[in-house]
Amino acid sequence: MDKEILRLVIADQRKIIEERFKNKDIIIRNSSKDISLKHPTALVILGVRRCGKSTLSQQLLIGSKFGYINFDDERLLGVTEKDLNVILQIFYELYGTDLDNIILDEIQLVPGWEPFVSRLRDTKKVIVIGSSSKLLSGELSTRLTGRHLDLLLFPFSFSEFLFYKKWAIPKAFSTTDKAKVVGLLDEYISSGGFPERFTLGRQIVRNIYTDILTKDVVIRHKIKHIDDLRQVARFLVSNSAKEFTYSSLRDITKAKNVITLSNWVRYLEEAYLLFKVERFSYKLKQTILAPKKIYCVDNGIISEVSPEPTENKGRLMENVAAIELIKKSKNEAGFDLFYWKDHKGREVDFVVKKGRNVEQLIQVTYASSSEAIEKREIDSLISASEELGCKDLLVLTLDYEGNLTAGAKKISCIPLWKWLLP
Repeated sequence: MDKEILRLVIADQRKIIEERFKNKDIIIRNSSKDISLKHPTALVILGVRRCGKSTLSQQLLIGSKFGYINFDDERLLGVTEKDLNVILQIFYELYGTDLDNIILDEIQLVPGWEPFVSRLRDTKKVIVIGSSSKLLSGELSTRLTGRHLDLLLFPFSFSEFLFYKKWAIPKAFSTTDKAKVVGLLDEYISSGGFPERFTLGRQIVRNIYTDILTKDVVIRHKIKHIDDLRQVARFLVSNSAKEFTYSSLRDITKAKNVITLSNWVRYLEEAYLLFKVERFSYKLKQTILAPKKIYCVDNGIISEVSPEPTENKGRLMENVAAIELIKKSKNEAGFDLFYWKDHKGREVDFVVKKGRNVEQLIQVTYASSSEAIEKREIDSLISASEELGCKDLLVLTLDYEGNLTAGAKKISCIPLWKWLLP
């Protein structure tokens, strides 16, 4: 590719970065607090499109010289591995030969990029950014075994959302504070946490969703039956916090091959749009065969895609709780997440397993008082507690805090907003 085109793209992208940091309050992400960049360890930041990966990478290098290029730019179509050294040369020309930090955004779009990163990280601090979990498969994973730090980033958490809203968390909550935070939680439940949602409005969330399907699924995996894929994606997003089976997906689309449908769901997971949670069982075969529950990466997408997104605030609350727990399951060793259901249809939203032990059972309910918590929620917790031998029982509510007893069992109730705070 022509060197001057590469230089122009790099300069244009740098100007956008400078404007972004000059004109906006940049939120310090919770995920960045314990990151230390040291070569020869590359930092790989993964996550759904437009969740703030690029901004985070630049935050980590504030005060340092760094070279940045985003390959998801139509002017860079046709870039090959041979152009990567030319890009490095342009970085040196623009920022000096003592440049020590390199950010490569969506570099998986360049065929044969892995050896370049492997070589570069021996002398540079390298941050690799991608919107697909496939980024670390194949050659890069082999070359960087034990020499890369992975970070999975999500849209704003509730505490980051509060920080953006400039609402300081008080040491002691007054009645007014509680009313305010419940109102903010209601906004977060409906709007989600995509950073651009708060500056560019609702439409940007729909655009993000479209880009995920088009760029991260259809184009990347060469999908031919595009309308069928979109139908499946919309169905799953609209049914977040519900069970599904691959066979059931055949009822809502012309695509009837279960293998094709399971591949599509996997592609949506690889793009971090959706996450599956399996039903808990001590028998592996039953876990594999049982229906899965599906959750969407952000409630803003649910609100934009679902035909009636606000009909069940309980499910939206459950999706928020699920994403917080999924973050832990992705970033904490030995933390596994399931749901529970027995032959009578009694269900517990989340089973938290650490190592071999079931440590906690969690229900989520749109309730503001103990009387509003449905009996079936409590009965299901008790049944799961007896079957799994777990004593730590929790109900996440809209705004009720207290303890319930059921026989000899004690159940803690915590408002979702309080549970979400650091």
